[in-house]
Amino acid sequence: MIKTVEATFDGQVLRPDEPLELEPNTRVRITIESTTTEGGKPASFLRTARSLNLEGPSDWSAKIEEYLYGPTGSR
Repeated sequence: MIKTVEATFDGQVLRPDEPLELEPNTRVRITIESTTTEGGKPASFLRTARSLNLEGPSDWSAKIEEYLYGPTGSR
C-alpha cells in the first residue's frame, strides 16, 4: 500500500493529521518532504515556479488556449 499523509513533528514523534489504517507494530517506510520553507513560511507557488527556470514564450498566460488547442480557426 502506498499512501501520502500529512503529519506534524512534535519534536519527538511524527503525528499524522488523520487516522492511519494500519495494524499496531506495522513496519512502514517514511519519506520526509517538508511543506514549509526555512523560517516556517509555506512555500510560495510563484517562488517555486520561478525557481524551475522554465523556458517558453512570454505570452503563455495570454494565449494558453492557443498553445493547448492550436489556433482558434483550426478547431
